[in-house]
Amino acid sequence: MQQSLALEDATEVSEHRRHSTALGKGLRLELENAREGRAVLYRGDFPIKTVDLGDKVARKLFLTETMELGATQSRLAKALKVSRQTLHNYREIKERFGVVGLIDGYRMADATDAKEQRVRHEAQHPPGNKAQQVAAIRAEEKACSAAAQGTLNFSFEEEQGQAKKVAHADQPFSTEHGWEASRYAGCFVYWPTLVARWRWLELVMGHFGAGWRIFAVFVLMAGRDIRSIEQLKNVRAKEAARVLGLAKLGAKTQVWEWFYTVARQGSAKALLADYCRYQIRAGLVGGWIWFTDGHLLPYTGKEPVHYSYNTQRRMPVPGRTNQVTCDASGRIVDFEIQEGKGTMKQWILEVADKWQPELATRPVAVFDREGYDAGFFSRLISDGCPFVSWEKNVDAQRLAAIEAKRFATDFTFNDKRYSVFEQPKEFSYTAEEQGETHTFTLRHIHIWNRSSDRRTCALVYADAALLSLEEATRAILSRWGASENTFKHLQERHPAHYQPGFKLVESERQDIANPDIKPLEKRIGRLGKELGKLYKKLSKTPESTNKDGSVRRNSQRRRLHETIKRKEQELEDLREEKGRLPERVDVSTLQNYRSFKQVDNEGKYLFDFVTAAVWNARKQMVDWLRAYYDYDNEVVDLFYAITHCHGWVRNSAEAVTVRLEPLQQAKRRAAQEQFCRKLTALGAQTPLGKRLVVEVGESPLQ
Repeated sequence: MQQSLALEDATEVSEHRRHSTALGKGLRLELENAREGRAVLYRGDFPIKTVDLGDKVARKLFLTETMELGATQSRLAKALKVSRQTLHNYREIKERFGVVGLIDGYRMADATDAKEQRVRHEAQHPPGNKAQQVAAIRAEEKACSAAAQGTLNFSFEEEQGQAKKVAHADQPFSTEHGWEASRYAGCFVYWPTLVARWRWLELVMGHFGAGWRIFAVFVLMAGRDIRSIEQLKNVRAKEAARVLGLAKLGAKTQVWEWFYTVARQGSAKALLADYCRYQIRAGLVGGWIWFTDGHLLPYTGKEPVHYSYNTQRRMPVPGRTNQVTCDASGRIVDFEIQEGKGTMKQWILEVADKWQPELATRPVAVFDREGYDAGFFSRLISDGCPFVSWEKNVDAQRLAAIEAKRFATDFTFNDKRYSVFEQPKEFSYTAEEQGETHTFTLRHIHIWNRSSDRRTCALVYADAALLSLEEATRAILSRWGASENTFKHLQERHPAHYQPGFKLVESERQDIANPDIKPLEKRIGRLGKELGKLYKKLSKTPESTNKDGSVRRNSQRRRLHETIKRKEQELEDLREEKGRLPERVDVSTLQNYRSFKQVDNEGKYLFDFVTAAVWNARKQMVDWLRAYYDYDNEVVDLFYAITHCHGWVRNSAEAVTVRLEPLQQAKRRAAQEQFCRKLTALGAQTPLGKRLVVEVGESPLQ
């Protein structure tokens, strides 16, 4: 059987050492043969276990105990020449049937025959092959899980059959402890909402297994506005770990190791797609009106990258564009990071097509003047996509001349008075490829902001049954200007521009505007100006004649004619030369040009997935909190006051309980208590089955 080695046996063991294998967690296995002989398990340089591999029972116990110590299962399987499925079965048999269930497949030393052995075992465990019984239990649990989940399966379950297994020690909130103080206790309120409403832990652990730890760190960063992983040095590691469900929040190097382990898998887009699909199917985001806008992610490094556009500075700058789509309440539906300026028009079409199978009707697309284009309108109408947009280049004088009595519909929005009316407006678009002209009619809405006495226009493609005049106007007013409430506030509350694990790769777009065209355009422009001056001079120059009345051969007017003819021919030659040149060329064909780089978006997608999840959970929780607090303009500040509360954490076998310090004002404290009861009533549980409980009270340590 198996026994612990005393330190004085180390010399005897060293004489028989043949093969050494590192198993992880500081463990090392030395053995003479994978099937027989003696094996010794070391932690560092100290032997802790020895086993005779010829004894099948001792071998089983040794394998399970080595895995419990943290050995990597694949390395252990390779060293002892067993399959990983066998090791997995051993571990589950021991968990479900105990040590006796693990070894009862072999005859006991004092049993006279197999029949006597089976009789002894039947009193303790069901007879039969334990590996088959475990497989049946797993299949039953999978079927129950699928039935409970219904049609809301994640892609990792469809592809792999089940979520990635995570060892007990690596599970969230696996370390039990009594009451401990934590200044980050308020951030715990995100956990019940994410777990119960978004099935967030199931999603993350299904894709990345034990990699959920870096996502827990990102939740803390998004919830407490910690702008980078480097700033975690200012966080009290033990206090934060208790709230995040971690056994330990290590140093910066360990956090980076967690991040790169997850980022190397390249599953960020699959994770985001599962998250977006689930919240759409579950009704956690709206499907009526979707707002889309692009937001600059600037790049300040030295490598050449494509340019985006900075709206505030009104100039192109190096960077990327994050195309984000939100619902009417400001919850993020989906987003995509695009190289350079990006294509918002294409994203509006793609996001509608992407999630159309999950929606009853096609959502109304709302976008700003960047999307104003007759060709784009034609594509949206052809695809049957309703939309609302600002009109571009409106005639201010024409709007000012409209009589006030025509603005027949009045309403108030964000404490501002508006009057509107609509009339049809004809558009026509001819596609160059097909040559067909598409004529269509849009609703042309005239908007008068009476509070500021300003007028503008919007365009709508939607029936009045889908969007009334007032609803269409509210839609276009609810995203921009003083009414903007999503991206502007998101950047104030969360590190939306942070890019962990900055990495550059070769860009697929290596084309630029042909540099030979620009000097030709300058020469063409210069010749055009010269010809304009010559035409003007010619019109003012009279014809010179001889004494007999004939036209002089060398008159100034004739010389002007000849100069103009020469300049016109030169201009025509330049235009032909320009027409022969390609508009864009590959930089690899040019001299003194470096190839474009592209920022790898894997780490950015992972971080923004957490930021979006925290933002959407915050939106949901503010809605819940609003029911318990009368002052609507203070609800958001009250929510953030709760998330910044200090408190105490207890982790028992049944529940993870967080007690928040009470707020001072009576009304705010009453709302805080009701809000915490609401979170507890969600019934959120960890994968280990522990309930997540949030309460308000005094210190339990007094």
